[in-house]
Amino acid sequence: MNVSKNNLFNTKAFEDEFYYGGNDLGASWSKDKTAFRLWAPTASEVSVNLFKSGYEDDRIESLPMNKDVNGSWYIEKTGDLHGIYYTYSVTVEGSTKEAVDPYVKAVGVNGKRGMVVNLELTNPVGFEDHKRPEFINPTDAIIYELHIRDFSIDESSGIKNKGKYLAFTEEDTTTKSGVKTGLNHLKDLGITHLHLLPSFDFASIDETTLSNNDFNWGYDPENYNVPEGSYSKDPYKGEVRINEFKQMVKSLHDNDIRVIMDVVYNHTYVSADSNFNKIVPGYYYRMNEDGSFSDASGCGNETASERVMVRKYIVDSVVYWAKEYKIDGFRFDLMGIHDIETMNAVRRALDEIDPSIIVYGEGWTAGDSPLPESKRAIKTNMKLLDSRIATFSDDIRDGIKGSVFEDRDTGFVSGKEAMEETMKFGIVASTKHNQIDYSKLNYSDFPWAKEPTQTITYASAHDNLSLWDKLATSNSFDSEEDRIKMNKLSSAIVLTSQGIPFFQAGEEFLRSKPLNDSASEFDHNSYKSPDSVNSLKWHRKEEYIDVYDYYKGLIEFRKEHSGLRMTTASEINENLKFMEGLESGVITYTIEHSPNDEKSEAILLIFNANKHKITVNIPEGNWNVYVDDKSAGTKVIRSLDKGKVVVEPISCLVLVKE
Repeated sequence: MNVSKNNLFNTKAFEDEFYYGGNDLGASWSKDKTAFRLWAPTASEVSVNLFKSGYEDDRIESLPMNKDVNGSWYIEKTGDLHGIYYTYSVTVEGSTKEAVDPYVKAVGVNGKRGMVVNLELTNPVGFEDHKRPEFINPTDAIIYELHIRDFSIDESSGIKNKGKYLAFTEEDTTTKSGVKTGLNHLKDLGITHLHLLPSFDFASIDETTLSNNDFNWGYDPENYNVPEGSYSKDPYKGEVRINEFKQMVKSLHDNDIRVIMDVVYNHTYVSADSNFNKIVPGYYYRMNEDGSFSDASGCGNETASERVMVRKYIVDSVVYWAKEYKIDGFRFDLMGIHDIETMNAVRRALDEIDPSIIVYGEGWTAGDSPLPESKRAIKTNMKLLDSRIATFSDDIRDGIKGSVFEDRDTGFVSGKEAMEETMKFGIVASTKHNQIDYSKLNYSDFPWAKEPTQTITYASAHDNLSLWDKLATSNSFDSEEDRIKMNKLSSAIVLTSQGIPFFQAGEEFLRSKPLNDSASEFDHNSYKSPDSVNSLKWHRKEEYIDVYDYYKGLIEFRKEHSGLRMTTASEINENLKFMEGLESGVITYTIEHSPNDEKSEAILLIFNANKHKITVNIPEGNWNVYVDDKSAGTKVIRSLDKGKVVVEPISCLVLVKE
């Protein structure tokens, strides 16, 4: 694509003439006819090709489309076309290319053809009328990040529909020894939101050879508005994956778990040969001055969200998932590649459906971008984003356990000194607090979050080493007993801090991804590693049931105490007070009460990262211990009425005043 055309796409004149604001892009089915509308302003000819199937050489006919308003092309075909497959042939500057409709709602195997679909036929019984689980404040969320295949594929899962959407519909599954797995496990653990790694139709898995058991995380988008076929029982029939995805959502909702989609609008799997680029060459992507694709994603290209029809596409897509599939949240991959205006437009559009839908993303890019830094939805620009758009805090992530980019680097729980201010910054969810010295933080030098609702508090995610493997690498000379203490201390920090807590599936039973039988090396980028590396090994839950119970107890405790879930920075600054004059490796603070709950009690939290016991002076009054080095929950472990308390090595104490 030449540079002059790229510049033309950036002009207001082009936007004014060719912005199409209608809601009928794609194939709009009705019993009597289907209307096809495609936005292709630079095309000289467009045809729609109809097929009997999604993969065979069985073309029915090709119909020339008519040039219509604002750069769109349109045609109606009479009759009931449900189950008919289609593509577009688009001619630009004398070159004709066949492409799949970007707005397609159903596809055949491997997403190579769209399918006209009557979406009502894809609804499971009761789907249309069922309600989302009750949810109000973003800080009430407890998010669990999971890959669909990992969840059930291991033999130890006891699940029949291994690696499939339907695995989430199976109740009362266990290991052979009776330990809860699958949906049973999620319910018992107490999470509020299940974050699913990409489950839109992605390109890296060949759906015709599923017996090969190929694996991919799925950050390689093919068709954004269609569920991935490899997780369905029949990827050849376009309606099957839709129905099964909806069954999954309904089952989770019926069990009080909301569903978050990991969305990857920042890049596409291929660049020049993508469906977007075949239809409007160059428009959907940011280009370099030499006409090459810019690559802030590190995946070959980056989408140009600041262009009106790209922004419209992203907004239309999340709205479609929220309405048609009742999705409850969206996690934006490399959100920093998107412009601020687009992310705020996403938030506004979702508010019209349900303000409780969560939006968060990675507040960074993977490389440089032509989009000016001042316009990027990055961590340092969070004050320009809606206060209900959150980003991941790499400050607390690496503060807890050390840099994700340096395997042997340690953090607060694993013995690194001078991490107290960074941890305090994480505890208050990156908001402004008058007891924090911002010159002593690991990464940030100012409070980047307007409100705690903008901060995802976490220690591990699918990227990089799992928490357990990180500790095994950075602290290989420590005993397993001490590393378990570090893992528990990490979970206590995440699940009692302000903001929105998030953790990776399996962290609660020390998930590991060893590269060899000796478990001396670990996979830090398992995006295409086999099931033997990636799957959840449910027998580890049997082995480390005490760690699981600890996570479960912390979740129960968080839900019981609104003081851990404050919704504004001013509330945190007013009610959360750090004790001063403590030795290195110790953080102690009180939460006087929750401004949203008059009956709430004062909470005292003590984190000791040292390998020796400490004695801490506690405020006057009678205090009940609910969390210590061994147990966590909503039952009193013991009571204290003295002015001092002993805290065990590498552990925490959480006390509530009577």
